[in-house]
Amino acid sequence: MSTGNFKQDVHAQLARVGKALSSGNRLELLESIAQGPRSVDELASMTRLSVANASKHLQELRRAGLVRARKEGLRVFYELAGSDVVALIAALGHVAETQLAEMEQLVRTYITARDDLEPVPAAELFKRSKLGLVTVLDVRPAKEFAAGHLPGAINVPVENLGKRLRKLPKGREVIAYCRGPYCLLSVDAVALLRTKGFKARRLEDGFPEWKASGLPVEA
Repeated sequence: MSTGNFKQDVHAQLARVGKALSSGNRLELLESIAQGPRSVDELASMTRLSVANASKHLQELRRAGLVRARKEGLRVFYELAGSDVVALIAALGHVAETQLAEMEQLVRTYITARDDLEPVPAAELFKRSKLGLVTVLDVRPAKEFAAGHLPGAINVPVENLGKRLRKLPKGREVIAYCRGPYCLLSVDAVALLRTKGFKARRLEDGFPEWKASGLPVEA
């Protein structure tokens, strides 16, 4: 509701978005929704929340304009309101990494300490995959892969990777990706592949960032 003061009104609307992002549960829901449209019960299961609690958080995200909802029969499905939501979350992560020692420590402990090789930027991967120089490996669950994935990617969920290494050509570097910059599935995959003699690295970000940048996707 307008107060008649432009600056106050603008900042009040910005605060609505900030409030919606002020919950770790809601940020995790956004990461899950960024993989593809999901129903409330699916999102509750993915984020280990009750359906009632997940629904409450999703309504908060919807009121802030970050997600959209559509009904199919009795089920409600949520999707991101736009690719700018992915950019907003990425900016939030960048600020946290550069300004919060605790965040920097978490990234160092769980990611860079386990994988100190530079991840591959999306533009470089796109160029190399078009030339057939790398194997692109999607280690997300099959349903997320089906909703959208990088062109030519092979889907082997990380929990099945040890049993399905023969699916990967040995002579090419493997570039693994998952849900985003803080998803550990690709870190685990790369660590396993290296112990088995593969040359492997991670994509710098994940599927949502790739899609949001305008690079092609398959479904």
